Amino acid sequence: QVRLTESGGDSVQAGGSLKLSCQISGDSLRSCWMAWFRQAPGKEREPVAGICRSSGSRGYAGSLQGRFTISHDKAQNSMSLEMNRLKPEDTAVYYCAADKIDGRGWDEYRAYNTWGQGTQVTVSS
Repeated sequence: QVRLTESGGDSVQAGGSLKLSCQISGDSLRSCWMAWFRQAPGKEREPVAGICRSSGSRGYAGSLQGRFTISHDKAQNSMSLEMNRLKPEDTAVYYCAADKIDGRGWDEYRAYNTWGQGTQVTVSS
């Protein structure tokens, strides 16, 4: 069984930066794709960024590209999300996801079989 553990969530002022981490443990992942999703209160879970661990291919939600950067550290067996120029609308619980179903888009949350518990990011104006 694969376990994903997020960390790095915090409360920051608008314009600040945070780096989230997702530690992978347990069994090996079956799919190269991993992703970050977020969910704000009363809203649906939405994609943030995804990465293929083997090829390095990346995808970003259109509105976030340029401010957020996803990366994978093979040695540490972890994935991270660097977030810059944070805005109050970035406030959400951020989730790490893995084991994507083949043929589904990286940005489809229903395509992932394994999820972390989430980490809270709060951005104040």
